[in-house]
Amino acid sequence: MRGKILLTSFQPWLEHHTSNASDDLLCQLKARQLAFADFLFLHHLPVETAIASAKTIQAIAAYQPDLVLCCGMAEKRDRLTVESQAFYQGQQLQTRLDLSALTAPLEFTEISDDAGKFVCEGLYFQVLKHLQRQQSPARALFLHVPLLTAANRPLILRDVETMLHWLLHNVLAFPIDP
Repeated sequence: MRGKILLTSFQPWLEHHTSNASDDLLCQLKARQLAFADFLFLHHLPVETAIASAKTIQAIAAYQPDLVLCCGMAEKRDRLTVESQAFYQGQQLQTRLDLSALTAPLEFTEISDDAGKFVCEGLYFQVLKHLQRQQSPARALFLHVPLLTAANRPLILRDVETMLHWLLHNVLAFPIDP
């Protein structure tokens, strides 16, 4: 099965940022010309929940991906983190992915239960809510990316590629009911 994966990133959002680690990661992945799936890269989402969510949901409707991997920068984290859940106005939604199994083979990735209480969590919540409302078989995951350095870049890229392969072979190949 050749899956379709939508990957999103944000634009820089603080004055001292020359780039956003989430977009840096997507640029690195795009440059690798990964051929094991069909990828759509949605770069430079604005750091505004309503607009970022609307653009992502439009892309989901147009592209019909099997997986939506939203990426955001986590400047103070030192590892990749996959977010288990998102909160908005007292509501909680969780990803339908088995994060323990997903992260088991990864060396530089941890599970997080705190998507950040900012635009990252807002986008994640809206994407999960949209997929749930549409009864879509697609899965969604939010990945927080630390600042990329010469030391961590190879580890991050290896984990993300492994993650994408795992998702394709262990989840997308065996869809479940919404």
